[in-house]
Amino acid sequence: MAKDTVRLTVIRGLMTAFTNEAIVKGRTPQDKLTDEEALAVIIRSVKQRKDSIKQFTDAGRPELAESEQAELTLLEAYLPAQMSKQEIIDYVAKRKSELGVTDASQSITLIKAVMGELKGKADGKVVKEAIDATLA
Repeated sequence: MAKDTVRLTVIRGLMTAFTNEAIVKGRTPQDKLTDEEALAVIIRSVKQRKDSIKQFTDAGRPELAESEQAELTLLEAYLPAQMSKQEIIDYVAKRKSELGVTDASQSITLIKAVMGELKGKADGKVVKEAIDATLA
């Protein structure tokens, strides 16, 4: 029963976030978002939960962190399968050679290409770490 309450809270929160996103985009609340826009909303919600978990844990409030973790688990089910750290590293190295990036001064080219292609499939922090390591 408790899990159903968490699921209901998450779904209501997403529906509100989708409506708000439509309004921000200059549409009516009844307008549908594109798949990419909906994915961006879900990714933003996941990041918010992760930040909350860290803050609650740092503040010594594990009971609040647990609640956020339960919501995070449900939200992550709506995301595409996430790439592993090694898959990200391999992908970045491959794109680096394909684009002919040789040093850190060309990093913006690599960052734009990789981040655009892996959006929603990989954690941005891990992608950044892989790019930095590849260019080091």
